[in-house]
Amino acid sequence: MTDTETNAETETSIDAGTGSGAGTDTADAEIDPDREATTPVPIADPELSAEAVGRVESILEDGRLADGPEVRAFEEEFAAYCGTETGVATANGTTALHAALEAVGLEDGDAVITSPFSFVASANAIRLAGGTPVFADIDPETYTLDPADVERVLDERDDIVGILPVHLYGLPADMPALCDIADARDLFVIEDACQAHGAKIDGRRVGEFGDAACFSFYPTKNMTTGEGGMVVTDRDDVADRAASYVNHGRDMSGTGSYDHVALGHNYRMTSVAAAIGRVQLERVAEFNRARRENAAFYDERLGDLPLETPTEPTGSRHVYHQYTVRTDDRDALAETLSEREVGTGIYYETPIHRQPAYETVSTAAASLPEAERAGDEVLSLPVHPALSERDQRTVVEAVRDHFTTQ
Repeated sequence: MTDTETNAETETSIDAGTGSGAGTDTADAEIDPDREATTPVPIADPELSAEAVGRVESILEDGRLADGPEVRAFEEEFAAYCGTETGVATANGTTALHAALEAVGLEDGDAVITSPFSFVASANAIRLAGGTPVFADIDPETYTLDPADVERVLDERDDIVGILPVHLYGLPADMPALCDIADARDLFVIEDACQAHGAKIDGRRVGEFGDAACFSFYPTKNMTTGEGGMVVTDRDDVADRAASYVNHGRDMSGTGSYDHVALGHNYRMTSVAAAIGRVQLERVAEFNRARRENAAFYDERLGDLPLETPTEPTGSRHVYHQYTVRTDDRDALAETLSEREVGTGIYYETPIHRQPAYETVSTAAASLPEAERAGDEVLSLPVHPALSERDQRTVVEAVRDHFTTQ
């Protein structure tokens, strides 16, 4: 059993805990020993271990910096972590989404249902692949695609070929319902899992449910490669086409030829990024445990305030890429926290269908009230693994003081 498999097994037995500041006492965590004496609490604090630095140094000494054996090893290990047959590493999460859409055969003008409440990359990738994003509204509790509204859109249109649900903030979308809809209507499903490494539904990790799934390894994600992405899939045809597409449409038969059999891009991951990713993958269970414990700390101490804390539906396992609360007093709360030097983020204030770049998209004028209301009310608090117990208390005290002094 590999170290990654050991972590995966450990993760299945970890619950949310009681918020003891886990993630700050690991042997190789590079956290400033004077952190307790500082006041600011950042919204994110990416962490690399000495082992990751050493792995990078070995790649630099070897000289094989571009796509190579280190990338192949990371692809294999990450696919195994997700429970899929194949992984195809890419330069970032957006390129993973684009490559996956090309690989499932999206054609010019094809329409794909996706969420309006997400980072713009999910919809951008559809457009970059020649398709048209069609937005369905979100569930107000989970912030993910509402299957009932997906059904409504499908009943109104006959040009939909696929669904691209987004696992937002670390919480899986309702994949059983969405996959049932897709199966009944012969649609492809690509999971945008860029914020949900290790999240689960009924014990199955995200990435296992669709025709393909895409992950991002941006520095603030639950695990990082610096920049990077991954497509995972159980479909050999999708894996082959994705691997070719990210390498300029090259023949990937293993002959080493420069035969380019289709149009593609240079979306490859570097060996340096893969080296970081392999070490981070060994620790993702630890990182997710810390995020869940930090979230539980907040749940226990903020639940009586006039704001909504994150939900975790029965059967789902949230990995808290963000700890997102909502309140109609959002802007004032953000200002209070800023004054107390607590970092916050608004993800995402302007839904995609209201973005200037989407004014010409056919569903730009759609009424999506839940996404629009969420954009006015959500605020994310620091939940990253590097939080100390003092940091957690600082966040809680600042939020509580805001509401108790109104």
